[in-house]
Amino acid sequence: MSEKDNKTWADWHKIITVSEKSLLVIIAGLTVYAVLAEIIFILTERSVKLTDLLLLFIYAEVLGMVAAFYKYRKIPITVPIFIAITALCRLIILQGKGINTVDLLYESGAVLLLALAALVIRWNLINLVHKKRTDDTEHDRF
Repeated sequence: MSEKDNKTWADWHKIITVSEKSLLVIIAGLTVYAVLAEIIFILTERSVKLTDLLLLFIYAEVLGMVAAFYKYRKIPITVPIFIAITALCRLIILQGKGINTVDLLYESGAVLLLALAALVIRWNLINLVHKKRTDDTEHDRF
């Protein structure tokens, strides 16, 4: 690769990185705005519903994702899965008793599938870290 190609790639990389960080700041700001709007709505209604709490939890998870990106420079894959699980649970609660049985089965099946996916990912990560530590320990013996 020539020096000109390296410079062009570095320019694009910087543009994309700055764009990504800017979007995350915008996402965090809009999420804080949404949290404040939801809290004001709860206070004016003088009523807190489970769906309101789940929505606030989703907002907290989004803020956690942004914070994780800035702290670790990556977003753990399980966080969006937990957000999706919470959103589906909120949807099920919002639909209430009038929900179609088939829809309830599909939605609860999706929650189960996402929970299993999070479990498998966590289990694989734990085994990967454990295997790496075992390999490092064996390597140190020699």
